Amino acid sequence: MDRLLVTLVHLRLGLPHAALAELYLVDRSTISNAVREVRPLLAARGFAVPDRPGIRLRTLEDPFAYADAEGVELLIDGTEVQVRRPKAGRPGRKAFVSGKKKQNTIKTTTFSDGQGRTLFSGVVRPGRMHDQTAVRSEGIAEQFRQYPDVKATVDEGYRGLANEFPDQVDAPPKKPKDDAPLGEHHAWRERRRHQSSARIHVEHTNAEYKQWRPLQRFTGRRETYTETHLAIAGLVSDRSARRSTRRKPGTELVLTRQAAC
Repeated sequence: MDRLLVTLVHLRLGLPHAALAELYLVDRSTISNAVREVRPLLAARGFAVPDRPGIRLRTLEDPFAYADAEGVELLIDGTEVQVRRPKAGRPGRKAFVSGKKKQNTIKTTTFSDGQGRTLFSGVVRPGRMHDQTAVRSEGIAEQFRQYPDVKATVDEGYRGLANEFPDQVDAPPKKPKDDAPLGEHHAWRERRRHQSSARIHVEHTNAEYKQWRPLQRFTGRRETYTETHLAIAGLVSDRSARRSTRRKPGTELVLTRQAAC
């Protein structure tokens, strides 16, 4: 139990092993060994399923299978975390330089439901890799082919995915040309606002991860980032899965008489 508690404190607060050793009055190597042994166990737990105690989602295919079976629309969004810059001369040094943030980062992709509850978070890749490239290389597009009834809402980074699966993937509408009628610009702003409101829940999900200190700026070895991210995301999913599901009304309002014009 103490080893688990030490690992949870390290994941939540990002305290150095030496500081934890002072708090628990043990040698630093004891803390390091505990974190090294417990963290992969937490990472392997997978992600909790809302309203389905005991079921965990562990692979990329699992959230698609769940969405297909339960009729859930997926919200998909990428996020990136700054990591330490490697020393000069190391191979692959530029692979982690994000074109967006101009920093060394690692990217992940998050899948949530319409209430922002984590269903899966992974597809870990260097910051230089574009989201659309990850769609191809990590098999996200293939999942849409296998589950043609699954629908998802994405941001502009997944535009190619929406172009390939227009009946399944909803991306922000394209901006009309500058010389387009004023009505088209107004309609575009309204559609974009509506799409952004639907997508914001998954952005809140990514924000939940950033409440954990290691995912605000990761200062550990980049080789351990995937394990750390999966462990934290799995713990966040345990909390978010306990949120009660908002039920849709079982009946629709219907006018009993024609309204006068």
